[in-house]
Parts: sequence; C-alpha cells; structure tokens
Amino acid sequence: MRVVFAGTPDFAVPTLEALIGSAHEVVACYTQPDRPAGRGRKAQPGPVKRVAVESGVPVCQPSSLRDSAAQNELAAFEADVMVVVAYGLLLPQAVLDMPRLGCLNVHASLLPRWRGAAPIHRALLAGDTETGVCVMQMAAGLDTGDVWSRWHCDIADDTTTAQLHDTLARAGAELLVDTLPVVVAGEQRPTPQDDSLSCYAHKLDKSEAQIDWRRCAVEIARQVRAFNPWPVAQCGLDGGTLRLWNAQAASAEGLADGATPGTSMPGTVIAESAAGIVVQAGSGRLVVSELQLPGKRRVCSADFLNGHSLLGQILT
Repeated sequence: MRVVFAGTPDFAVPTLEALIGSAHEVVACYTQPDRPAGRGRKAQPGPVKRVAVESGVPVCQPSSLRDSAAQNELAAFEADVMVVVAYGLLLPQAVLDMPRLGCLNVHASLLPRWRGAAPIHRALLAGDTETGVCVMQMAAGLDTGDVWSRWHCDIADDTTTAQLHDTLARAGAELLVDTLPVVVAGEQRPTPQDDSLSCYAHKLDKSEAQIDWRRCAVEIARQVRAFNPWPVAQCGLDGGTLRLWNAQAASAEGLADGATPGTSMPGTVIAESAAGIVVQAGSGRLVVSELQLPGKRRVCSADFLNGHSLLGQILT
C-alpha cells in the first residue's frame, strides 16, 4: 500500500521505522514544524523528521491541515491509508476521509480508557494495573474511533512512564504492521468503543510534579514514577529544589534500616540506608531510590548518601 505517516515525538519513531522496513511504501511523512530547542533556541527537527530524512521519505510540516493548500498537497500523494501516531495536529473530516482506507491511529491505552494527550502518565497516576496499545480507525471525536486491535501489558509497582513509553512504542509498531493486512482484507470490522467507560487523559502541567507530602505515600510514589522522565516530581530542600526520579511506598514492615513507625511531620526524612531514603508522608512512608540535587546529576540513593545526609530534614 501507499502509506502517509503522521507523527512527531519519539513514541512515533518505532512505527515509522516498521513501516519503512515493511512491504508498504511510505510516500510521505507529516510532522509538526521544527521547534526552538537547546541553549541557542534554534529550530530543531523532531525525532520523526530525523528518521524520515535519513530514510529518504519526503517530509511535510504544515502548521495546520485545515486549509485547502495543505489538503491538496496531501491528496496528491494518493495514499491508501494514513497512519497517525502522536502527531499533535487535529485532522479535519476532509483529511480523515481522504485515504482509500481512511486513517489509522496507534494510541497508548486500552481504549476507551484514557482518551487524550497523556494516557501513559494518567494510567500510572490512577494506579491502573494494566494498560496497552490500540490501533483505531480514526473518527471525528477525540480517540473515539472503532478499535481494530489491542495489546495488553501489566503495570508493576515500580514501572515508570519512561519504561512504559518504550514498551508501548515498540508494541504499537508491531501491532500496526500486523493489523494492516486485516484492514486491507476487509473481511472484519473494527469494534466500537463503549463511550460510557471512557475517561480523559488531560495534558500534563508542570505544576502537577510538585509533591504534597500530606498525601499518602502510595499516591506520591505513583506521582514520582508517572513524571519520570518529564516533568520529574520535585519538592523543596533548603530553599532549593530536590528532584525525585524513582520511589516506592513502604509499609512499616518494609522500611529501610533504622526507620520506625511514628508521628513525624509529613516530609520528614526519618531513615537512610543503601535501600533508600525514607520520608514520612501524610499516610505511610515513601522510600526514595533515585534523586537529584540542583545542578547535579541524578543518582541512586546509595551513591547520594556517600556524600550527603538528609536525616531529620523536612522536605517541603
């Protein structure tokens, strides 16, 4: 088939690479315009554009697909299908209807759960025990289209967004390639979503990364793991910012050496050991296993304690 691909960030790269390596012809790659980045704030290409250029795939970067010029350019590629993965631009109905087989989307959740911009983060924040990836026939609504196929995976107590992102990106690429022959054959129909089960994965805001130690340790641990690698959970320490990259809630029986149950103020560091830095929460205790001081690199707790001690200090 003639395939037009649309995507922008790292999550979309495995699917583009899988299509380029398949029997299909990727006739064009649509990606968002270059954005300023780095110290010089010079416009830099996104991950998808870099792969497309290296592979010789024509790149298009319209700021919108709503105007007739952009739609005429897209129509000229005469695509059989358009594959969309984290593109970041809205596709109007005229574009959805343009390819012979419509537009397929690879979405990082088990639809209808977590429609929207940040499904991986929201699944972790909510304490979901499983997630996955779906290939969906795109429709006018936000992630409301019928689902062709899905892949499940468990969410462990120590899973971070960084880990889940990479797992689902690879799985989504494989699922898309496996699903295309089913779509072409036309012998099956995708499954409609149950809208009554849907929930919305709001776009992340940096303010959400600020830790409130009055919350329970389980919720704070989810926050830490959900915001790894961005925007990274953080709290105050001596007027500066301490970033927490990984942490888990601990019961009284599972505390690091030297910690004992008590009534310390939330945010108080009550124990330290190679196993982690234990902080009193509003309910329960958080064991921090990876952290970062301002201007320093991220390190595991054992390495941090070689030159620092937080015992007795109160994190704000």
